[in-house]
Amino acid sequence: MNRHRYAELSALIAQRQPACGTTTVIALDGPSGAGKTSLAQGLAEATGADVLHLEDIYPGWHGLEATPPLVRQVLDRIAADEIGEVHRWDWEADRPGAIMRVPPAPLLILDGVGSGASRIRPFLSLLLWVEAPIEARRKRALARDGDVYAPFWEIWAEQEIRHFAAEQTRIHADRIIDTGD
Repeated sequence: MNRHRYAELSALIAQRQPACGTTTVIALDGPSGAGKTSLAQGLAEATGADVLHLEDIYPGWHGLEATPPLVRQVLDRIAADEIGEVHRWDWEADRPGAIMRVPPAPLLILDGVGSGASRIRPFLSLLLWVEAPIEARRKRALARDGDVYAPFWEIWAEQEIRHFAAEQTRIHADRIIDTGD
């Protein structure tokens, strides 16, 4: 994504008021491999935001639907000006790991599938939907996570389809960003 796009999104973010206590929360949602994490990194650099990567807390390869309640618990605490806590997922051991603490901050980016779910939306100041064609997404995801993700691509994709159909996240997005170019 070019520097102009980051400047444009940074200006949009600066116009938004906090909806989670004193924290402005931006969600980057969309299917796997769409470019959410790259966008989150670029926006964090441009704005000084903290980032909560949902891949750190998904409870395993079958855990997409369990994730929005976990994020909601974190945001409930942040909205009360307290430190949110959630277990990191230990992908190697396939079980909850150490506690991750997420303090209130001026700006927090939620990076991951499910970050724009209905139970999270009341805390969001901005919801960005990130998309790309399926072949580009698959290629990116497998290049990023390789052999670890390959056996689970279909399992995760099926969860995404169900989740996005139920949540209608794309329709609720403030902006749609196509990274397929």
